[in-house]
Amino acid sequence: MTAQFGPSYVRAIAPYVAGKPISEVAREFGLDEANIVKLASNENPLGMPESAKRAIAQAASELGRYPDSNAFELKAALAERYDVPAEWITLGNGSNDILEIAAHAFVEKNQAIIYSQYSFAVYALATQGLGARAIIVPAVKYGHDLDAMLVAITPDTRLIFVANPNNPTGTFIDGPSLEAFLDRVPRDIVVVLDEAYTEYLAPEKRYDSIAWVRRYPNLLVSRTFSKAYGLAGLRVGFAIAQPELTDLLNRLRQPFNVNTLAQAAAIAALNDEAFLENSAELNAQGYRLLTDAFDRLGLEYVASDGNFVLVRVGNENDAGNRVNVELLRQGVIVRPVGNYGLPQWLRVTIGLPAENAAFLAALEKSLATASA
Repeated sequence: MTAQFGPSYVRAIAPYVAGKPISEVAREFGLDEANIVKLASNENPLGMPESAKRAIAQAASELGRYPDSNAFELKAALAERYDVPAEWITLGNGSNDILEIAAHAFVEKNQAIIYSQYSFAVYALATQGLGARAIIVPAVKYGHDLDAMLVAITPDTRLIFVANPNNPTGTFIDGPSLEAFLDRVPRDIVVVLDEAYTEYLAPEKRYDSIAWVRRYPNLLVSRTFSKAYGLAGLRVGFAIAQPELTDLLNRLRQPFNVNTLAQAAAIAALNDEAFLENSAELNAQGYRLLTDAFDRLGLEYVASDGNFVLVRVGNENDAGNRVNVELLRQGVIVRPVGNYGLPQWLRVTIGLPAENAAFLAALEKSLATASA
């Protein structure tokens, strides 16, 4: 009999599958990397800000030494920006790291974690990795049903994940609804408010979740430098919560989980308001272009407040994969979302104007080929 290593709940995990790299698509389809458009991973199409590049060049001389494990300067910059004590901040190797640490810090095996249908895949992975019990609440219009999530709470529930805006659907929960939800969640249950895309929100939709952290000792707000700040390759995320939560997070956090270059780049990007404004404006323009085209093509899509759009590309169960393959043949990488239970849909990151145009041209050809 062949030995089986590890617990059964770990063996049952389907590993996270990232968006295809440009180099892989070039090899697979015999394409020139320079002509491939990647709109699969919700990266900032502007790339890294120049301010961050300069900070990295300056910090490179220190790479022979370990990073500052406590990231004093980055925490100080974040504390000043959000007007919280530095000890309320936990840093992560991307916000993905924060989500995983939170699950391990607050939940024991066989206890329950609540999250929504069609929410970020890492919530399920973190739950499974603990041997915890997932309570998946059906979505409403592809977004969170907060009332149903409250009803779903059990005596052994220890954590609730809420993404706002939500990935991969782009749906948004308004501030008053979120605040009313937090009022009703029992104080012994931690709420992780995952705000990876909050910088893309229109000004009239923004709310002050950091003020809520001061009111709710069970609230943890998670954010990232990977999206609007353009630092996806450096992996910097952070959490803001009261010390009772951050103390537990830091007991599990790896000592040097944010490297020297990432810390320097994050400080620079945090203070580069012009870059952030340009990123948000470029995203808004691209969103209008894509959704106008989807309307013209008669394609259903979900209104999004992130830097991506979820679009339905057919009625057949394999429509998403079929159209995705046709796009790949033309050198356009998007994200099929069959693993989210959305096999007829694709998630498309909003890119530069030329990238958006290339995707739309390829999409029209792909739709015709896939349906032939």
